[in-house]
Amino acid sequence: MGEKKSVYIIGAGFAGQTIADDIKRKKVFGNVAAFLDDDEKLIGKTIDGIPVFGPIANAAPLLRNTLNDEAIIAIPSAPVERIREIYETISKAGFFHIRILPSVSQIVNGTAHLVQTREINPLDILGRTPITIQLRESLNYLRGKRVLITGAGGSIGSELSRQLLSGGAERIYLFGHGENSIVAIYRELMVLQKEGVGEKATIVPIIGDMKDRNYVEYIIRQTKCDVIFHCAAYKHVDMMEANPVAVMENNVLGTKNLLDAALTNKVSRFVLISTDKAVSPVCTYGFSKMICEKLVLDASRKTTGEQAFMFVRFGNVLGSRGSILPLFQNQIKNGGPVTVTDKNMVRYFMTIPEACSLVLEAGGHGENGRSYLLDMGDPISILELAEQIIRFSGLEPYKDIDIKIIGARPGERLDEPLWLKEENPESTDFPKILKLVNLPWEPEKLEKLLTGLKPVCYFDENQPELYRNIQALKKLMED
Repeated sequence: MGEKKSVYIIGAGFAGQTIADDIKRKKVFGNVAAFLDDDEKLIGKTIDGIPVFGPIANAAPLLRNTLNDEAIIAIPSAPVERIREIYETISKAGFFHIRILPSVSQIVNGTAHLVQTREINPLDILGRTPITIQLRESLNYLRGKRVLITGAGGSIGSELSRQLLSGGAERIYLFGHGENSIVAIYRELMVLQKEGVGEKATIVPIIGDMKDRNYVEYIIRQTKCDVIFHCAAYKHVDMMEANPVAVMENNVLGTKNLLDAALTNKVSRFVLISTDKAVSPVCTYGFSKMICEKLVLDASRKTTGEQAFMFVRFGNVLGSRGSILPLFQNQIKNGGPVTVTDKNMVRYFMTIPEACSLVLEAGGHGENGRSYLLDMGDPISILELAEQIIRFSGLEPYKDIDIKIIGARPGERLDEPLWLKEENPESTDFPKILKLVNLPWEPEKLEKLLTGLKPVCYFDENQPELYRNIQALKKLMED
């Protein structure tokens, strides 16, 4: 058997020491050769037999690492700018394997485990520093409760699930129609629990389709869930433009099924995940999510005093499946070009962990019938983002990898507004969470749309000509 790799842990604080203990205990990951730190009080000392070298910028280039050796950045409280500096330093020092302990580990009560580390990626050195939330305190409202997440295998749903491990929930129901994605997050959560992450909770995978009204009613009744985080949606803009009936059937009627079941079965809290594309929508996906917002506001008028129905709207999340980040990475891997639709295109971005932490906080403090918006900061140029990701890959834009402007796709606009002027966002007691002025539809208008949608989405022998009729759907949307 070959010699074990040497592991260098960047950061000799509590998180770094905890990971070092984890590596020692497991005896399979490698040997911790040293800590690297900038703290003058620690440099030159040993911690549990492990030397502390530093400062990082001076010590890293002197390390004699092999191709097999690994560096772990374990400073979860460090701002993005500092992580970027450390990454550049240890990359230049010859480390090919660099892992990181994401900031969410620090957010969840300061504990750190080796299993929470992962390969560093552009998300960790791009954008702004995520806000720090004491998530365990924020999740007190879920203690002992049963929580159901729709779309639990997706990017947002799966991260909500990870963070919910620390909330003290009695049960976490992972609901989705994709067998592979549900099995993946279920197995991951089981591994995290086994490694001591979070608190004890029963995790239940549920395969099903929210378009099936009877099944949705059955599941909500049987699980006796207290809280629903509704993340499930068809959301790829260009794909949904080609399949408009499918997106309305799934997103609108599926959400209506879920809301009706939640009302009937006295679910305490219902939180819809919404999107900036719901604002003055120009695509079918955006229109469907706008209707979902209206449905939540309508449901909030029918609740009992102990129920709270709300939505949380935000812009793009960096790294979600189908987003530009994995697309750019694949294009770079294939030698380019990286494709950008327009040189002037901008988007608001937030990391998935930060968005999910804020959603969980809003879900606890939010009031019935309220509309919430996450503060996304300043918009980011997509062209500049493409250039940064190419540089992260160790290449030069326009020299090693070209960037090609290909023009906007159907349903796409240069920028995505986060709110309508009439919604007048105001601050709340919670950083990065804004409240909006509600703009509900009259119940009659909403009912007319839903009535018109049904024969388009479901076959009606009295109106067979309407079934999957895209022109009829477009007329409904225009009205």
